[in-house]
Amino acid sequence: MSRIVVIGGSGHVGSYLVPMLVELGHQVVNVSRGSAKPYRPHYAWSKIENVVIDRLEEEKKGTFGQRIAELNADIVVDMISFDLNSTQQVVAALRGKIEHYLFCSSIWVYGRFTAVPSRESDPVSPIDPYGKGKAESEAWLLRETRLSGFPATSFRPGHIVGEGWVPTTPQGNSNPEVYSRIIRGETLTLPNLGHETLHHVHAVDVAQFIIRAIDNREASIGEVFNVVSEQAITLRGYAESVFRWFGKEPVLSFLPFEEWLKTIEEGEYARNSEGHVVRSSSHSIEKAKFRLGYQPRYSSLEAIHESVQALIASGQVENPKS
Repeated sequence: MSRIVVIGGSGHVGSYLVPMLVELGHQVVNVSRGSAKPYRPHYAWSKIENVVIDRLEEEKKGTFGQRIAELNADIVVDMISFDLNSTQQVVAALRGKIEHYLFCSSIWVYGRFTAVPSRESDPVSPIDPYGKGKAESEAWLLRETRLSGFPATSFRPGHIVGEGWVPTTPQGNSNPEVYSRIIRGETLTLPNLGHETLHHVHAVDVAQFIIRAIDNREASIGEVFNVVSEQAITLRGYAESVFRWFGKEPVLSFLPFEEWLKTIEEGEYARNSEGHVVRSSSHSIEKAKFRLGYQPRYSSLEAIHESVQALIASGQVENPKS
């Protein structure tokens, strides 16, 4: 078994990944700032090594990569590198010392599409700094693998879903009130005809992909993979499904995109709604299925349903029985 360092192991995906790795017999080191608790309790958290490192502060000093190298990992899973400089610092320190580096990218490397579902061979077209940072890291890692043999794999999760946080809603943001309005049977307004798409993925399926990439190293090194559910969902179909989960007949209205955006609460929710609708994500997982045997356990709606039920149980979304 391997010694695996997970950078950002207390986050969404790590909350599923770390226990899975422990159950497989790996020695796991979770690197985090120490401010976040895993989303799910599991005995595995008492079996791992926790190392507190503030990545931003260490990067400013130029010492983050060395701190990771000193952990003597066989494999490093980097969930929280957001720009090329961060990626390069880690790789420079790990070169020649590890067997596999897995870089968490994002479907945000895609902007607008010519054809759907998008494939990994399609040109990337990021439209914001976050997507550009991920795309630059991906491209650099691919080049490093080809030129120097650095053992890197990049993967692009979709809109991550799981117990403990709010799924991207039919309005393209993370406002839990959207689900409460649906439960109350209120009208939900969508952009245009509601045919734009979202592509979710359950965190456990991202964790499953990482393990498959590790187990099939020869097929995954030097490659990039989309990691999403089997199918994207339309905003309209998504909203109608949620209404019916709670015994409500869908009540929808539609506005042109720019008018609709003005109806969304200003700030983060409006920015998120705009970003999701403009991109209208839909991605192919055929490459991951063929090369690695990746098979999502959850459909988009199954993953969302589980998460919404957890939000109701925690009081973040209105209880339909109250």
